[in-house]
Amino acid sequence: MNWKTLPPHSRVWIYQSNREFSDAEVNEINQKANEFVANWGSHGKELQAAIEVFHNRFVVVFVDEQHTSASGCSIDKSVHFMQQMEKDYGINLFDRMQVAYVDDEEIKTSHLNELKALSFEEGLGETPIFNNLVATKAEFETNWEVPLKDSWLADNVLSS
Repeated sequence: MNWKTLPPHSRVWIYQSNREFSDAEVNEINQKANEFVANWGSHGKELQAAIEVFHNRFVVVFVDEQHTSASGCSIDKSVHFMQQMEKDYGINLFDRMQVAYVDDEEIKTSHLNELKALSFEEGLGETPIFNNLVATKAEFETNWEVPLKDSWLADNVLSS
């Protein structure tokens, strides 16, 4: 299923890699994700879901929970799928202290504390960051990439 065909209320989980994937890795991950989604269900019911790699760095899971809710067991299965991706590709998808941002048209990551240390730099508030806390497809499409000053990190990073 294509993520674009899922409704705006679809639930979203974003897994950020600690490194960029090669194009070949993206193709492999997308293929494995399609196979996983084709067999992914909740209490015997098929989930209307998609998994897609964005910017060669983010693995994003979409589920239409109005069709079928993702149960604890089905969410656990998706987490195990991501853990297998970590093993297969030597990556970390679960470090929530890493913040991804755009610098000179390149996606970079910094530990939250390192980002605080950069807060004195002029214009940092305008730096686009990736808000991996978005909860729905609609939020993903409109509020995933936002200026730091408009993000949940603003008070934490930009305060002096």
